[in-house]
Amino acid sequence: MPVIPISDSSDERLSDYRDLTDVALRRRIEPERGLYMAEGAKVIARALAAGHQPRSVLVSERWLDSLRLPDDTEVFLADEQLLETITGYQVHRGALAAMQRPPLPSLADLVRDARRVVVLESIVDHTNVGAIFRSAAGLGADAIVVAPTCADPLYRRSVKVSMGTVFQVPWTRAEHWPGALDELRDAGFAVAGLALTADAVALDTFAAAAGDRVALVMGAEGDGLTTQALAHVDQAVVIPMAGGVDSLNVAAASAVAMWELRTRD
Repeated sequence: MPVIPISDSSDERLSDYRDLTDVALRRRIEPERGLYMAEGAKVIARALAAGHQPRSVLVSERWLDSLRLPDDTEVFLADEQLLETITGYQVHRGALAAMQRPPLPSLADLVRDARRVVVLESIVDHTNVGAIFRSAAGLGADAIVVAPTCADPLYRRSVKVSMGTVFQVPWTRAEHWPGALDELRDAGFAVAGLALTADAVALDTFAAAAGDRVALVMGAEGDGLTTQALAHVDQAVVIPMAGGVDSLNVAAASAVAMWELRTRD
């Protein structure tokens, strides 16, 4: 693979890697350019194993030998101080890959053979999104649907926190919201919304009676599900709590809920 030494942070070939800490900017330019960023040799390897294609890689010399890349990948080599100047932060794992963003499946194709689906509405913290994907991968959820208002699962922080499981769990972004919940119901899913409502039933009670296909909808940090989404679920469910605590962080709640709703073949 061609290795290109870099000594100037203003090199125009590095435009994909600049200002990585500017969240608002990256939310705009990454989808526009059809790319996302993968950080660290392990995450890059998982992206490649999922069939994703690199545009280029930016790496420090001590991490170069840890990468296994397609032969035609452009590799930009820079020292660690220059990496920080280019990206805006200290790149602890020493390697960044600008990856081609793959096309997303339709909702119908995504859930055709799924039994457990997680739906995310208005979850804006990329750390929470990444953690939910990791729980989904570890606890056997088949797919994730993200609402138009949900943070990008392929944003660098989400990918990093998920340890690359955003490449492992099939997902798509809903084109219609909250109509996507009706589409899931029409596909045979019981649609449950995790919410603190007066008519909510305990999660374990719901799980005991749940059918073969369940979609669990989770809402924003703090505010929870919108009234619009709740109007399209079959049942509100709640995790029974103790100690005067009313709820868990959405990422922790997702892990508890996915464990309770796991398939038991």
